[in-house]
Amino acid sequence: MPARLKLFLPLILFAVLALFLFRGLELDPRELPSALIDRPLPEFALPALGEARQLTRADVTGEVALFNVWATWCVSCRVEHPYLQQLADLGVRIYGVNYKDEDDAARRWLDELGDPYLANIADHEGSLGLDLGVYGAPETYLVDAGGIVRYRHVGVVDERVWQEVLEPLYRQFSEEVRSR
Repeated sequence: MPARLKLFLPLILFAVLALFLFRGLELDPRELPSALIDRPLPEFALPALGEARQLTRADVTGEVALFNVWATWCVSCRVEHPYLQQLADLGVRIYGVNYKDEDDAARRWLDELGDPYLANIADHEGSLGLDLGVYGAPETYLVDAGGIVRYRHVGVVDERVWQEVLEPLYRQFSEEVRSR
């Protein structure tokens, strides 16, 4: 390799690295891929939050629903919670996955802020979260009536996310059930 070219090698490597980093900045972290899209919600048997009974996949499937991964230690979950309550008040089916949290803290949270969930799965160890591929809270999964994961949203569900993304999908899969 000519000596002159060796002088420019660090500059060329820097330019290539900068290009890769710049491309990375254009990616939307909320659009993280999920291996579960178009696959069944994972099997599980976990306690219902604050109850002695166990919940299983069969208990929470059969109708189109959102599965919201939340925790009391999650600041963004507190931001999204009032909007989830509004959706539940409109009849949107939402199940909670209380992720790596303490039952007492979670019950206090729901008593204080309201409980938009049809049921809450207490995922103390994060096993269901691991099976779902959860990166953190909040995350929301849209599951169709057959128990198939159709969409994953990473981050806060707010009015924009609901109207632009989740509501059209929720309606589509709900209409499919009604047309059968």
